[in-house]
Amino acid sequence: MTEGVTRDWFDRDGTIAVRLDDTGILTIRLNRPERLNALTRPMLNELGDIFEKAGASPAVRAIILTGEGRAFCSGADAQSLADSAKQDVEQRLAERPRFTPRMVNIWKPSICAVNGICAGAGLHFVADFDIIIAGESASFTDTHVNVGQVTGMEPVGLARRMPLGAVLRLVTLGKAERLSAAKALELHLVSEVLPDSELLPRAHALATIIAGVSPAAVQRSLEAVWESFERPLSEGYDLGYEMVMRHRDHPDAAEGPAAFLEKRTPNWTA
Repeated sequence: MTEGVTRDWFDRDGTIAVRLDDTGILTIRLNRPERLNALTRPMLNELGDIFEKAGASPAVRAIILTGEGRAFCSGADAQSLADSAKQDVEQRLAERPRFTPRMVNIWKPSICAVNGICAGAGLHFVADFDIIIAGESASFTDTHVNVGQVTGMEPVGLARRMPLGAVLRLVTLGKAERLSAAKALELHLVSEVLPDSELLPRAHALATIIAGVSPAAVQRSLEAVWESFERPLSEGYDLGYEMVMRHRDHPDAAEGPAAFLEKRTPNWTA
């Protein structure tokens, strides 16, 4: 087994469960159902470690994140917010967030399977994962302003996925604005809505498809897309072209066409 990633593992508090199957699909469950999977500081740190290990592991081909119980994630834990308020502002600024794949700069394909409520800080995952699917019970709301907090990050990411007007309604109306799964699909916040019982099987089906493509090609492709948001359009194209050209030296760039011509399954390089 690859160092740092175990097949069945709970973090120190049992609040995050991780499983890596034989096809390279890493499933992460937020496992604090009694608190609607509210995020504590240790959970945030643990998630950063998990994503960094997954990014470095050739065994991991795709990542699924979901929540245990009737909620996906209700946001940040209230006690964690209270503890953070006691810190010096410079100390808080020095602790950069690192609990999503984008935050730790990994490009492993990621699927966010939203079950139940997704609120506040839980929207980070919706903003930063590659594919977002939802169960019919899913709903989305941003409660930061209701508890006296600035919602300064999640909406920035969401505005790249859905219309600005819808994002600003979430920001300003707080808990009074809650998007149903159907509305989230209409706004392109999610790409599929399924019966709750079919959510995880569908996430695994998508991850299985992803696990069958070239790991190097898909990761470089995702990096080109995500990094383009940091640049003007012309520079985004330049970066994409550079990625295409540099990948031509990778073994998969030759293996793919060869396997197609020989009518066989490609043997990708991890």
